[in-house]
Amino acid sequence: MTAASFRVVWLQSGGCGGCTQSLLCAEPRPLFDELRDAGIEFVWHPALSEASGAEALQILDDCAEGRRPFEALCIEGALLRGPNGSGRFHLMSGDGRPLADWAARLAARARWVFAVGACSAWGGFSASTPGNPLEACGLQYETDEPGGLLGEDFRSGSGLPVVNIAGCPIHPGWLVDTLEKAALEGLTAADLDGFGRPLLYAEQLVHHACARNEYYEFKASAQKHSDLGCLMENLGCRGTQAHADCNLRLWNGSGSCLRGGYACIACTEPGFEAPGHAFQETHKVAGIPVGLPVDMPKAWFVALAALSKSATPKRVRENAQSDHPVVRPLLKKGGK
Repeated sequence: MTAASFRVVWLQSGGCGGCTQSLLCAEPRPLFDELRDAGIEFVWHPALSEASGAEALQILDDCAEGRRPFEALCIEGALLRGPNGSGRFHLMSGDGRPLADWAARLAARARWVFAVGACSAWGGFSASTPGNPLEACGLQYETDEPGGLLGEDFRSGSGLPVVNIAGCPIHPGWLVDTLEKAALEGLTAADLDGFGRPLLYAEQLVHHACARNEYYEFKASAQKHSDLGCLMENLGCRGTQAHADCNLRLWNGSGSCLRGGYACIACTEPGFEAPGHAFQETHKVAGIPVGLPVDMPKAWFVALAALSKSATPKRVRENAQSDHPVVRPLLKKGGK
């Protein structure tokens, strides 16, 4: 495959369109210049393409029937299978067929299938409504269980399952980099984690490079949202459990949820939207957070937390519960 032939079809299903909005903020180069130089073009996108109405339906039908070649199918938003498996809660405008049917037809022709955002990956907010009356699901998952619209055994023309670019919304770089890798080098199973997420962002934790890490190390916790301290113990932060590079690959060139003072809600993880408690509260049992770091046994964490708190410097302890540094680092004297 040459770099000049990577054509993308994009459908928007049950969701807010936030991943498209995020994509338009791609940096550092203008989005379409970046994609064009990698040979990537949109055959059709509902928000970005000029074609609409009958013309758009003809493009999609030509792609689904193999008359018009394309390489990648991107789907944004949960797939709505209700009522009673008919898919008629979400029909393609001007066509009358369920959008889920269009998704399945196009997926069967695509070399690569990408679930763009947490909704199309796991089902997201549409699937978290009690009883799931929409019968919403992801393309190949229902929360963290394989299945979804296409089924556990689905493989695209490349031999891969659905590639889940999960997030709510995605960072634009996650999608652009994944599309470019597929277009220029190809993707293999070794490029994906156990949930089908690209390792180019999912091999990190949001915790990595968090500006509050010194407070985390000493278990110096914030008590209220304006405090500088670690947000894990009391204010719901799940950055030690969330697979993403948000504090390494900053948003809009300078920010992240944590840098803005907001706890990480683990929006790249299956089921993040229904934690069973308020997002900015930490669920605890016997005073210990239930959501501990993914790679640390509970007993070790408890022992380390007790030791760390006993060794917390005054500067860290006092600054943790203030909205600005009140104790500055000591000056080093004597050159030693």
